[in-house]
Amino acid sequence: MDESKEKLTDQEQVRQEKLASLKAKGIELYPYKFAKTHFLDEIVALYGLKSREELENEKIRVKVAGRIMTIRRMGRATFFHIANSQAKLQAYLREDVVGLESYRLFDLFDIGDLIGLEGTLFRTKTGELTVLIEKFELLAKCFHPLPEKWHGLQDVETRYRRRYLDLIMNPEVAKIFVLRSRMISLIRKFFDDRGYLEVETPMMQPIPGGAAARPFKTYHNALGIDLYLRIAPELYLKRLVVGGLEKVYEINRNFRNEGISSEHNPEFTMLEFYEAYCDYYDLMELTEELLVYLCQNLLGRDEIFYGDELISFKRPFARIKFKEALLQFSGLSPSRFEQPSEVISLAKNFSPEKGAITYGKALDIIFDKCVKPHLLQPTFVLNPPREISPLAKASRDNPEEAERFELIIAGMEIANAFTELNDPVDQRARFEQQAEARKSGDEEAHWLDLDYLNALEYGLPPTGGEGIGIDRLTMLLANRRSIREVILFPLLRPK
Repeated sequence: MDESKEKLTDQEQVRQEKLASLKAKGIELYPYKFAKTHFLDEIVALYGLKSREELENEKIRVKVAGRIMTIRRMGRATFFHIANSQAKLQAYLREDVVGLESYRLFDLFDIGDLIGLEGTLFRTKTGELTVLIEKFELLAKCFHPLPEKWHGLQDVETRYRRRYLDLIMNPEVAKIFVLRSRMISLIRKFFDDRGYLEVETPMMQPIPGGAAARPFKTYHNALGIDLYLRIAPELYLKRLVVGGLEKVYEINRNFRNEGISSEHNPEFTMLEFYEAYCDYYDLMELTEELLVYLCQNLLGRDEIFYGDELISFKRPFARIKFKEALLQFSGLSPSRFEQPSEVISLAKNFSPEKGAITYGKALDIIFDKCVKPHLLQPTFVLNPPREISPLAKASRDNPEEAERFELIIAGMEIANAFTELNDPVDQRARFEQQAEARKSGDEEAHWLDLDYLNALEYGLPPTGGEGIGIDRLTMLLANRRSIREVILFPLLRPK
């Protein structure tokens, strides 16, 4: 016996024996195809509202397939349900219709098996849409018993590790990912209709730029160079604007070598878009328009519940200056706010794992800990310190601030946008400051990208650019508290 294999449970052993019996009877265990006439959800959509009399008169024949989820045997008749992630359908198997041999063959089928059915639709006395089976065939054997319906797949980690089981047992989970897919399709339509061009930029980059984050590092054998999984597509998208593509967007995967939390996964999806000749005020208007469009088309309303909180997407969204928000929610008095040493000391208490903390970064840490949780309704937070925004223009009102906003909803950062810095001399100086920060141990400081500076020297027009987190936006619209609920396969530590 191979001791590396796990010992079979009694139920698994019985299923293996049934598989052997099916094989001995000459049953094809894994057919290449099943010529269905409908998917399950199509059956429900097309015929779910037809009356018993209409079904009897029309004698609708179907060939349909799904996974067996329940079995109720009653002597010479058996009811069972088949399902997929979208719908379920009852099936009725009778010995006098399929014959004794076929009827007994069904004894070798189990809950979890994939089955193909052919028959006629009717309604039972209780009014349930049902297929009266004339023929059936095995499409794939399930070797393991499914979790019990009411007590089964509730362990969160098991759900994420075995998402296939989660989808089988929890149909509401599939609805999250259907919503996510529809949302991305609507985002594409929104930007395509406004003349934006969808583009693709490199996911492996020689210099990881466009965000303050620690990258994942890899090595290209043929070229003999280090490469980095992208932390953001920003610098490449702005190169395209330099080249004359004045309205571009990308729905992109980014990778950041950072911690995992309810709002963070090291691999995540972002929407980034850039438009020439506009600024961050224009982007606020566009962002409001986009979110209202998504809510109305996905949910049919402009208000949603997130937990117990009613979130309103009615325009206009609230706007508040970064410093005003700090004073309002952090507990810092104006006098303490102006004392860098006290601010830095408070920030270190909040984030002791951080290394050297500057005054601007300290304010950002305090904002994350003390202000964000209070911003439940959609709120644009404007003009954070220029120091923590090295790719944004200085504010036209205060050169110590950046012309930048973050959109906070339900305490989460959903969007981040700049009036883009297009002065190559200023950008070089900012990069050099970031390089010094890296030397001081700041692993999240921006890298010096000489080719990007060269692109700026050819002329980047006045430009507004924005990133929106697809995963967090899905969390909001699907009313889920963890980012792992909206990513099909979140990163987990191997067992």
